[in-house]
Amino acid sequence: MSEATPVQMLAAGLFALAIIHTFSTKFFEQLAHRHPAHAGVFHLLGEVEVVFGFWAMVLIVAMGVLAGRADAIAYLDSRNFTEPMFVFAIMVIAGSRPILRFALALVRMAANFLPMHQNVAFYFITMAMVPLLGSFITEPAAMTLAALILRDKFFAHGISNRLKYATIGTLFVNISIGGTLTPFAAPPVLMVAGTWGWDIWFMIATFGWKALIAVVFNAIVVTMVFRPELAALDTGTAKSGERMPGLMVVIHLLFLAGVVAFAHHPAVFMGLLLFFLGFATAYKRYQDRLILREGLLVAFFLAGLVVLGGQQQWWLQPVLTGMDATTVYFGATALTAFTDNAALTYLGSLVQGLSPEFKYALVAGAVTGGGLTIIANAPNPAGFAILRGHFPDEAIHPIGLLLSALPPTLVAIVAFQVL
Repeated sequence: MSEATPVQMLAAGLFALAIIHTFSTKFFEQLAHRHPAHAGVFHLLGEVEVVFGFWAMVLIVAMGVLAGRADAIAYLDSRNFTEPMFVFAIMVIAGSRPILRFALALVRMAANFLPMHQNVAFYFITMAMVPLLGSFITEPAAMTLAALILRDKFFAHGISNRLKYATIGTLFVNISIGGTLTPFAAPPVLMVAGTWGWDIWFMIATFGWKALIAVVFNAIVVTMVFRPELAALDTGTAKSGERMPGLMVVIHLLFLAGVVAFAHHPAVFMGLLLFFLGFATAYKRYQDRLILREGLLVAFFLAGLVVLGGQQQWWLQPVLTGMDATTVYFGATALTAFTDNAALTYLGSLVQGLSPEFKYALVAGAVTGGGLTIIANAPNPAGFAILRGHFPDEAIHPIGLLLSALPPTLVAIVAFQVL
């Protein structure tokens, strides 16, 4: 491990504080009630999506003091914020009413083919099909659609906390591994696919079929365990509102496809987003409230992770490269819980001469652990932001998420290590 600079050591300490902070947001909510005069600040610090952005700001200020204003600004300018901007754009468009109506129609159509209670079939298809769809529309879009469908169809109708946590834990894991059928949809795969020459056929043959088995198995297990509750749930007959013209759906799908196609070009996809916002405003009668607030919070969270994560290479890379293939798989699975999985694979892509076994183990471990915490995978904050309002005190407890994600994570381990 190379000698760390004072700034790097400070960044590592702040990164650790940020992780502890994500587990302590309830403490700040309690402070808000005890000290109403400063409730606004404590509520802000109690927002999980704000945590990494806040500590990233602390880091930049500290860098300005220790290394100088010019160095701090230069570091900030060197960071790549394409992923936070992309997740924001894809969340807003994928969460629009025409896209959601289209996704619901597909899920309902698939559910009608299953010989079981409508609620049970609908839940299973959402937990199995939508995460796999993420291999084509990207994981953040799949997470947004799945979370919105689950929120409106199940979470809004008073399901138990056990089912809520089991659902979000399984969803996070399935989204993380469900994007591995292609080389462009899962952030940790995207980081290495070009450098290592992984195309779609390689992904399907090496990762995809295993992920397919794990995703479907996880969906079957959580559906069967909670089948009585799902079948007894009265979801009522929701009014669909004004009829949605087919042309309106097609235009929204084209916006979505354009953002996905230009995912590496922020000038293009942000331009498309601005055009979309204008179009949505012009046809308000076909829109619900756009999830701009949720999208901005998620983007702020990811941007903070980019800033803080950029100073962790000095200790992460030696840790990873000092392992053999089997150890790196389980090491990456564990480390992913504490840092974005795309950051781990990106560091691996910088190392020359890695064996094919090591490359597979690093990426497989990174996607396996992608559901364990909110920071483990870039799409997780999107699902968190959409669903957390239906949990007690509007908070998803990190330990509850970890425990609920462990069983589907073990299934993913079997799929990637045994099959």
